[in-house]
Amino acid sequence: MTKNPWPVPEPQVSHDVHPALAATARAAARAYQEARQLHARSELREEVAQGADGTPTMRVDAIVEEAVATAARRVGVNLLSEEAGFLDHGSAVTLVVDPVDGSANAALGVPLSCFSGAVVVDDRPVEALTVWFDTGRSWWAKAGEPTPFRTSRRTSLDGAAVCLMRPKRGSTDAWLRVADRADRIRVLCTTCLETMLVAEGAVDAFADTGSDTHRLMDLIAASVIVPAAGGALVDLDGRPLVFDVDLSRRWSGIAAATPQLADELITTILG
Repeated sequence: MTKNPWPVPEPQVSHDVHPALAATARAAARAYQEARQLHARSELREEVAQGADGTPTMRVDAIVEEAVATAARRVGVNLLSEEAGFLDHGSAVTLVVDPVDGSANAALGVPLSCFSGAVVVDDRPVEALTVWFDTGRSWWAKAGEPTPFRTSRRTSLDGAAVCLMRPKRGSTDAWLRVADRADRIRVLCTTCLETMLVAEGAVDAFADTGSDTHRLMDLIAASVIVPAAGGALVDLDGRPLVFDVDLSRRWSGIAAATPQLADELITTILG
C-alpha cells in the first residue's frame, strides 16, 4: 500500500484565536496525520458516503470531519460542515468549516490542502482561520480589524498572477480570456488556500470563471481574511455571501488584491 510518509505539523495558531476555531483546526490536523499513517492514498480517495452538500464524501473527508465534529461538540458550539450539514449544540455561536479543502490533493499526497473555518455570531462571520496542513502555516483575522499581512495591491489584470479553478463546461471561454491577460496562471485545486495566497500578496487574485462551484464554507473564511488584508471577495453575479444552513446554495467566488482588480476580473469573465 502506498502511503504518504510525511508528517502533518501542529497548526501555528496564536492564543488570540477563538478557542473553538483553534480546537477544531488542531483536531483536523491530528486526524489528517492519522489518516495518512493508517490508509493508503487509494483508500483515502475512496468515496464512502454522500455529503450533506450533495457531493460525494471521500474517506479522508469523513475521517477529518468526524474529528472536527467531536471537537466542536466538546467546546459546545454549533457546526455547519459540508459533509455532516448543520449540527445544533444549542449555542449562539456556529462554526462554519471546511475540514479538508482540496480533498483530492489531501488524499493523494499533493501538499496543497487545508482546514478552513469561521466563527458566526447572529448570522455574521466575526473571525476566521485557515491552516495549511502540510506546513502548519495559518492565516487568521477578525472582521473589521487589519492583519499583519497585506495583499499585493495590484489594480490591473494585465500582468497579474492569478489562481483559477480548472475550466469547466460553460466557463472555458471566460477562463481563456483571463489567462490571455494575466502574466501567470496557477490551478492549485484548493480555493481556501488560494484565497489566502491572495490575502498575503503571493498571488494577485483567485477566480471561478463562472461555474458556481463554491459553497458557504469554501468562501466564508476568505470573506473575513481577504478584506482585512486590504483585498476584496465578491461574487461574479453580485450575490452576497450570507450565512445559511442550506448547503444547496452556490456562489462563484472572486478574491482580488483590490476592488478595482475584482471589478476588472468580473468584466473580463463576463466578456
